Amino acid sequence: MKTVFRIATIAATAGLSAAAAAAFAGPAAASPVHQPDQQLTHQPTLQPAGAVFAQTDNLAGNTIVAYDQAADGTLTQAGVYPTGGLGGQLTGSAVDHTASQGALAYDSANHLLYAVNAGSNTITSFAVRGAHLTLLQTINSGGDFPVSITVHDGQLYVLNARGGGSIQGYLRLGGLLAKIPGWHRDLGFNPNPSPEFTSTPGQIAFTPDGSKLIVTTKGDGQSIEVYPVSPTGPSAQPVITPDPGNVPFAIAFDRRSHLVIAEAGPSAVATFTINRNATLSLITRTATGQAATCWVTTTGTKLYVSNAGSASVSGYTDHHGTLTALGNTSTDPGTVDAAASPNGRFLYVQTGRNGIVDEFTISATGSLTEIGSVTVPGSAGGEGIVTS
Repeated sequence: MKTVFRIATIAATAGLSAAAAAAFAGPAAASPVHQPDQQLTHQPTLQPAGAVFAQTDNLAGNTIVAYDQAADGTLTQAGVYPTGGLGGQLTGSAVDHTASQGALAYDSANHLLYAVNAGSNTITSFAVRGAHLTLLQTINSGGDFPVSITVHDGQLYVLNARGGGSIQGYLRLGGLLAKIPGWHRDLGFNPNPSPEFTSTPGQIAFTPDGSKLIVTTKGDGQSIEVYPVSPTGPSAQPVITPDPGNVPFAIAFDRRSHLVIAEAGPSAVATFTINRNATLSLITRTATGQAATCWVTTTGTKLYVSNAGSASVSGYTDHHGTLTALGNTSTDPGTVDAAASPNGRFLYVQTGRNGIVDEFTISATGSLTEIGSVTVPGSAGGEGIVTS
């Protein structure tokens, strides 16, 4: 009963009625299961060891394509699941329609998957069982053109890119999301930027302890914005760290909770200490020597950044925020988002030109070896990939 009481108290404080909270806190009724479009037979010697989910961002109908991950890291398509919404495309974009990171978010503790529907101004939640998804809910994103989602301990925030940008917060109550009106913040950027894909905000992410939200602004704000978060929502205004000329795009955290930012301006990766007062202190900035460095993922001790203009991934070891280059690995054209397996043994890289996911093993030293690739149906230009 303590959990239900806490949810009801937070919800009432933030603008959701306690009665509604109590209703949500009960068992959630899921929508009918979306059956996969096709089920492929797995090789008997390669039983599923995990799952990978890739979002298509298809303008005619957004879908999540699910893959079984074999013990050797290779992928086999297991199903295609409509989100009930539409993909969207920012003007000027080619291989990266939402020009963002975090278009998919996985809540491993509760086995829930969240997706943005940029063309419908909605977000969708799924229950996850292996590589099987059950649609739970599609709900308004609280803004225009959602591009990124982050979740922590029952709270979820979405970043909307158009209309000057905004963030909107939700509580997870039972298996469903409840939008909290008091958890909305307008970012106040130019509502008519040009070109959109380099100007709109890039990602929202909780810090590992859930105490702060980080927002990258890309070309419009040229800054990294930090919102301290309490049980009653985010601070009224962010703490802003200017990052002029660097076009901060994507976010990751190393195992010591240092902030890692992929910077598209100089094609570099930068690391920061997050101070208690929500200011940031630069540790190091390292140029990749590649073109259009925009995305970053981590295994905790290794970082991998995607270079859309070079069709490559640059690897780094991370020691207390100081980076050592591991070299560049070629991918299919239009390298965008990527995700590492939970055990740190495999890396899966989306490539937006032809909608292909490249599969790599990660050695003990961090080097990558390609082991195959899969074509994700209807996903050219799509972004959003997670592992479970």
